[in-house]
Amino acid sequence: MTVTFIKRWRRAGLLALFSLGLLTGLAQTHPLADEVVVPALTQRVTDLTATLSPQDQQALENQLAQVEQQYGSQIAILLVPTTQPEAIEQFSIRVVEAWQLGRQKVDDGILILLAKNDRKMRIEVGYGLEGTIPDVIARRIIAETMAPRFQQGDFAGGLAAAVDQLARLLAGEQLPAPKAGKANQGLGDEASENLLPLLLFGVVAIGGALRAMLGSFLGGTVTGGLVGFAVWVLGGGVLLALVLGVVALVMTMTGISSMLPMLMGGGGSGGGFRGGGGRFGGGGASGGW
Repeated sequence: MTVTFIKRWRRAGLLALFSLGLLTGLAQTHPLADEVVVPALTQRVTDLTATLSPQDQQALENQLAQVEQQYGSQIAILLVPTTQPEAIEQFSIRVVEAWQLGRQKVDDGILILLAKNDRKMRIEVGYGLEGTIPDVIARRIIAETMAPRFQQGDFAGGLAAAVDQLARLLAGEQLPAPKAGKANQGLGDEASENLLPLLLFGVVAIGGALRAMLGSFLGGTVTGGLVGFAVWVLGGGVLLALVLGVVALVMTMTGISSMLPMLMGGGGSGGGFRGGGGRFGGGGASGGW
């Protein structure tokens, strides 16, 4: 009887272990709730809640671009409906690890994260700015600047005021200077990049019209001459002026100029912003309203 009792308990124990393993595997492969997907970084202000008007969003974009131009630091704003099932701190770290805001080896990126339905927000500070913007200062910005405005429904005003305070803190820090704009060097790759928009503008703006009025050969010749002359006057050098002039000639003669707007797409202000390789270590603060 004792042997039978032991066998029964052994079977029950094995069955319990098997059930526990099965439940654990199911929990890992089918989590109770999916994590919020980190959106791609294409602009400084990403609003997934339709909270900001286009005018407010553009004003914030301009404000953040000016901060980067003056101090080199990258600040991005992200509005999401919720971070659940994660805490806002966990989701924020996933965002900055994906976006890599701030300059590489300077680590001067900042993320302002707003989870609207959760009524929570966070300022995530890069490694290089943890001394400039310690947790206590980030917490004060949240409590004294952002929260009161958010309570009144003024999200754009609260975000703009927070960026203004962060910019003042950056102004007092000895950060590496932002990269200077490319100088006008005449020849070389940089000159080619700077003058390429001139080529496209010349071909699109006047190439099609001259081709229609003067014919493909004469219209292309005049367009090529005008583009080449403009490049030379602006310091592109004789060789570069000749090359771009010939390109404009060929594009106009073949009718490619009329297709450029369609090939280039509808355009837009977004899509050109990306992080610089900055790192984060959890510095910053969270709060609510």
